[in-house]
Amino acid sequence: MKASKFSDAQKAFILKQGAEGVLVTEICRRAGISEATYFNWKKKYDGLLPTEMRRLKQLEDENAKLKRIVADLTLDKEMLQEVVRRKL
Repeated sequence: MKASKFSDAQKAFILKQGAEGVLVTEICRRAGISEATYFNWKKKYDGLLPTEMRRLKQLEDENAKLKRIVADLTLDKEMLQEVVRRKL
């Protein structure tokens, strides 16, 4: 996945402008983003501070890592069970 060229503080500022009543089209034009990007950010980060956004990203990365570990261990378990079945 491509890294965002916007920092968490910039994303928070852009979303704050929307909360203050600035038109979404104007916000997107100034920031150089699409409306879809704005609404994706709003869905994911609305109401979060930049520090909370960083923490959310860390938790998502950790969760993805743990899911990969579980998948690998599940495959290992299946392979070992298959070996045991063949020996019996």
